[in-house]
Amino acid sequence: MTVRSAATGAILIFFILSAPATAQIPAPIDGASPEPSPTSSGSETPPERWNLYYQATSIGDYHGTFISPYQSPQSLQDYPERDVSLTSTLFFTYRLEQNTFLIFDPEIAGGRGFSGVNGIADQPNGEIPRVAAATPKPYIARLLIQHDFGFGSEVEHQETDENQLEGDRPMNRYSIYAGRFTVTDYLDNNNYSHDPRSQFMAWAVMYNGAWDYPADTRGYTWGIVQELHTRAWSFRYGIVAEPQVANGSVFDRRLFRDHGQVWEAERRYAFRKREGAIRLLAYDNREEGGNYGEALQLAAATRATPDVNLTDHVGTLKYGTGISFDQAISNDIGVFTRLGWNDGKTQSFAFTAIDRLAGGGVSIKGTRWHRRYDVAGTSFTAGGLSAVHREYLAAGGLDFLIGDGRLNYAPEYVWESFYNARLFPGFFTTFDIQRDTNPAYNHDRGPVMIYSIRLHLELGLKPWQAR
Repeated sequence: MTVRSAATGAILIFFILSAPATAQIPAPIDGASPEPSPTSSGSETPPERWNLYYQATSIGDYHGTFISPYQSPQSLQDYPERDVSLTSTLFFTYRLEQNTFLIFDPEIAGGRGFSGVNGIADQPNGEIPRVAAATPKPYIARLLIQHDFGFGSEVEHQETDENQLEGDRPMNRYSIYAGRFTVTDYLDNNNYSHDPRSQFMAWAVMYNGAWDYPADTRGYTWGIVQELHTRAWSFRYGIVAEPQVANGSVFDRRLFRDHGQVWEAERRYAFRKREGAIRLLAYDNREEGGNYGEALQLAAATRATPDVNLTDHVGTLKYGTGISFDQAISNDIGVFTRLGWNDGKTQSFAFTAIDRLAGGGVSIKGTRWHRRYDVAGTSFTAGGLSAVHREYLAAGGLDFLIGDGRLNYAPEYVWESFYNARLFPGFFTTFDIQRDTNPAYNHDRGPVMIYSIRLHLELGLKPWQAR
């Protein structure tokens, strides 16, 4: 049996076995987590003690041939590729006390990205962070404690969802999240593009591609996030572990030396009675990373091809900033944008190789054509590199996921459009198309057309349904 057929068989088994497992809870119309509704008094609904959710997502990707006059082992290969990914997750949340929660999410993931997840900075499949292994493997995605310190009597009602219990939560609160999680659970959110299981799938559309967010190869880390939340404002700060090496799976335990810090301020508002939000993010990472300028100097002195890994220094600083904005235009239409920038001098370490980012898009619910659970969306993203980063790649250097051996630089443009259809409660299928112009910032290669089909199953079990 081939690896591909084994992965495909595993996907079918997961979907078949999980289908009758639990009672189903419909997903939000736009695929995003439901927003809590504010209230000045408590809800009459008794708070949930625990809940259990399940999801399984499989994405099949295909690209054909394209212009490729040269390439390296780290390039997107110019022959047709067909690859499949799978994730399967249990979301268990338990209320330890009124405002204290335990979250435990075991997960199984596997699959294969194009060319070993190489050759494109804005990778097309958000379900494969940086893992090229085809065999599904189990691991702990999240294991953390959440606690709210409330101020005042005002509360907001929170609906049941993955990693979220139904009940009242203090409107004005200071919250701590400590344990294993992904920092994108709490930062760089966007109502219309944040979940590759139901929304856009490209990396720099689901998250800010210029934020080299700390994570292992599967996208998770260990650390603490703190949040001060009011009716209109939220302020967040996180400090989390970095991997020992770029794109590594083992974390650096020297947290006082190597770690990632991130700050975010969020302002929520209503414009003509339509909800919107803007978020400003800043980060600095300390890691045992390299410097592109130093790699070029070393290569010139030794007459060798530059290698940024040869310039690793303890506590190397990488920093940047980003903006996330979303605005409802009507009950069914929303728009969003993301902007990002980082120093561009330091080795791309944990997410992807993007130094400059500008993107935006539109999300439309299917209410007008009598498909209120369907969502269609289109987005355009432009990614760029700093001058020294370009020079490094042009000299033949290889970087995080990219490097063609030489470079005729141009920004990488990705146009993505999708249609997500609910076939029946709890089961969705998505058709997605992406056009990647100048893959890996190389005007000599591409463009590449990428076609994807996504299958997504979600189920939920409430306490009273288990009786």
